[in-house]
Parts: sequence; structure tokens; C-alpha cells
Amino acid sequence: MIPRYSTPEMTRLWSEAHRARLWLDVEIACVAAWEKRGVIPAGTADTLTARAATVDLEALCRRALEIEAVTQHDVIAFLSACEELLGAEARYLHYGMTSSDVVDSAFALQLVAAGRLLDEALVGLREALAKRAVELKRVPCLGRTHGQAAEPTTFGLKLLGFVAELDRGRQRLRLAIDEVNSGKLAGAVGNYGNIPPGVEADTLGALGLRVEPVATQVVPRDRHAMFFATLAVIGGAIERLAVEVRHLQRHEVKEAFEPFGRGQRGSSAMPHKKNPILSENLTGLMRLLRSYALAAMENQALWHERDISHSSAERVLAPDATTALHFALRRATRVVDGLVVDEAAMKKHLDSAGDTVFSGGVLLALVEKGASRHQAYEWVQRAALGGAGVRERLKADEDVTKLLSPAAIDGLFSLDHQLQHVDVIFARVL
Repeated sequence: MIPRYSTPEMTRLWSEAHRARLWLDVEIACVAAWEKRGVIPAGTADTLTARAATVDLEALCRRALEIEAVTQHDVIAFLSACEELLGAEARYLHYGMTSSDVVDSAFALQLVAAGRLLDEALVGLREALAKRAVELKRVPCLGRTHGQAAEPTTFGLKLLGFVAELDRGRQRLRLAIDEVNSGKLAGAVGNYGNIPPGVEADTLGALGLRVEPVATQVVPRDRHAMFFATLAVIGGAIERLAVEVRHLQRHEVKEAFEPFGRGQRGSSAMPHKKNPILSENLTGLMRLLRSYALAAMENQALWHERDISHSSAERVLAPDATTALHFALRRATRVVDGLVVDEAAMKKHLDSAGDTVFSGGVLLALVEKGASRHQAYEWVQRAALGGAGVRERLKADEDVTKLLSPAAIDGLFSLDHQLQHVDVIFARVL
């Protein structure tokens, strides 16, 4: 991911040096498992662990790249660099393993760690939204469907919907993390030709990974497809929030605004502009996130026991997708924390819709009093399509007043009536 949209934690996680560290962890854990079986001399794993703790990982990566220029194989180059820098005991690294044993197991560790960082950031956004939802719980605003005035709601209830969506996203993320928490040390085609299942179990257990029950040369990519698809769904929640803010900040609406800092500029040509750039940025990044999910799905169909077509895609999509979402979660949190809400504008737009927004309650009241739904709809519609003044037109309508008294009609044109169950909805989520 380009620095503009990166976070320090994800940058470190996907760095070459950290990947080398994880490859060493997998390799040395396997050495320890062989030691238990007397195949590799006792103390070898401890020696390698001590040397690995002091090795300059950046230097190791640089040397591996020099060797890879000749070998054209990154794992062979890594192992050759390890032999140069870690001493004679490094010859026991990779014993019985194939390249994907170390690569896929280390990749699982990276994805699990990335998932936990994302979960932490997701909680931060969720809590920011919950705080603002409670703060604005009773602020009435115009609900809109198809971009048109619908019925009254509250701005807090709008925000609460995003809280609930992120709660679902967090549940899915936990499942997705669990889905990719599998490694393999099953050899070249997954049948343990040169390494016993017990060595795999001990190695992966020491790393906190589960054993892939049926591997090929790689961990099956349906696991990764599920992980990145989940990130894209969470990204959809962020984009929905971003689109809502963008609409509310439009000149014709002006009900809510992104934070706009001292010294910030909105346009190079028009000094009056305050553009919703944070939310627009989020929308664009989430488009990328969906494309990464698609690439991960296309990685499922590999040739036979494995080809390498998934590798190049994953080198890009894994760091970019996790980093983009991590960045987006933090940026969305900033938007929510600093969101400026214009309650007066919300009231103005609610008032501008007049009393037409209460038509649904009148329809139901007429049905309850014995009118057919078709009849009731016609009566209310002919009053409502005339714009404001619906209540008085209904009171003057003989068909309506046969069933509803003026007092009953008045009671239906009430925000209290429309919003009477807001507390119930909040209780479900918070």
C-alpha cells in the first residue's frame, strides 16, 4: 500500500523483515519438532533461536534478494542467506519441508495478526458511533427513501444502524480469522512423503496454528477467499456510512459535516468550499477492497496440487486489503468523532415536508377502523399529494371522518407517536 493510505502497524506487519522473522519462526519450530524425535541433534533449535534473535533481519533480506537474483526462488535464497548468517546449524532448516510449508504457515500468522489489528480498529469505530448515537438519540430528522421524504426518524437511530452493522462485521471477522488460522507442513503434494504428521502438529501447535486437514502443496485458498470477502463486507459498511455523510453534507441538505480543521482548504479555485474529502476517500478505497476480494476468490482454482498463479496476486492484495481497511476504519472513526450535526437544518427539512410524513399512520388507523386497505390508501393519498395541510384535508374528508374523529386524526400527526419505540431499538443494540 502506498504510504498515503498506510498505517504503522500494518506497514510493519507486511514488511520484508517481519516476513523473514516469521519464516524463521516456522523453520525453527520445525527443527524443534524434529529434535524431539532424535532426527536433528539436541540443542539445535535453541542455538538457532539465539542466533536468530540477534541477526539483522534487514541484512538477511538484502542478502536473500542478492541470491534470488541468481536462483529466481525466494525461499531457496532465504535459506541460503540463513546458512551464511546463522552458522552451520542452519543446514537443518527446512528439513523435510517444501517452500509452501513455510510460506503458507507464515502467511497464516500474518493474516491472523492483521485480523486482530482490524478487529481493534473496528471496535474503535463502533464505540465512536455508539457514543454519537446515544448523544443524538432524540434529535428528530427526516427519513428518506429513494432520496425522497419518507417518515420522521432520529439521527441517533441512523447512527445506531451502523453500530449494529459493525457488530455483525465483527462477528464475521472473528470467523474469518479462525478460517485462516491454519498452516501446513505436509510436504510437496500434501501427503507427508518426507515429513510425518506429528512433526507438522508439533510445529504448528507451537506457532498457535491449526493443521490443515487435507492440504495439497498449499493451504486451500477458499480460506483466504473467505477472509478477504469478509473484509470487503466490512468495507461496505464503511462506504455506506461515507455515502450518508456525503449526502448530508450536500449544499441542498447541510445537515451534517465532516470535521474541517483550522487552515484546511476545500478547493484550489473556490475558497468557500468545504468538500467531504474524507468520506469520498473512503468510498474510493472500498472499491479497491472489493476488487481484492474478487482476486482472492479467483485464487481458489489452482492447477492440480498447486500452481503459482495465486502468489503474485496475494503479494499485492493481502497487504493492500488489510492496510486499506485498517486505514479506512481509523479515518471513519475520525469522521464520526468530529461530525458536526446541524439540528436546526434537520428540523427545517423535517418541517418542510409538512405533515405528509405522517400518512402511513393514518392509513393503518383507517384499516383498523374497518376500511379496506385499498380504500384507505386512496383516501389518504388524495389528501397527501396536495402537499402540506394533510391533517386539515383529512378532517374535511367525509370518507375519513366516518371512521376517525378529528381528535384521533390529530393524535396521529405526532413525532411522539412516530418515535415511540426508539428506546426499544437502542436496547437491542446497546
